[in-house]
Amino acid sequence: MRTDDFWAVIDRATADRPASPGEVAKRAIADLAARDPEEIVAWARHLDKVLVASGTQDLWAAAYLINGGCSDEGFDSFRGWLIAHGREAVARSVKSPDSLADVPAVRAAADSGAVFEAEEVLAIGAEAYRQATGSELPAGERPATRPDAAELWDFDNEEEMQRRLPRLSALFLEPPD
Repeated sequence: MRTDDFWAVIDRATADRPASPGEVAKRAIADLAARDPEEIVAWARHLDKVLVASGTQDLWAAAYLINGGCSDEGFDSFRGWLIAHGREAVARSVKSPDSLADVPAVRAAADSGAVFEAEEVLAIGAEAYRQATGSELPAGERPATRPDAAELWDFDNEEEMQRRLPRLSALFLEPPD
């Protein structure tokens, strides 16, 4: 599946009006479930490619700051939330995770404590396949979609956070005394 075809499913799911990630997932599932099973599988495999490309340490650190902590699964769900916002949001965040400080919902989360996760977006391919065929999505070889947690830099090191993600740090870290 071509990258443009993958993102077209998300674009159609967000067309006409802003939607919650859950609504984006429901619309994308309906779109994909009407297609040939092979196309659904190809879409799901492309989702893995998007997760690989977005599996950077600094994006994980941004998710850690924004969500007040971030496990392996939490990082995956955070990227599901990003994917629900479209190709440009993902590309911008991968290129410069600190640019998430420009997102109004993220800025508001500094005060509200909102957490950004969308596990349902990660399940779009599997659910569409299940609806289309009544079967589970065929198991394929899944690539590693995030760095090994043991190899991450210390996200609790505030000085390193401020160096790597200065704008997000200004929003989410307590100012020094």
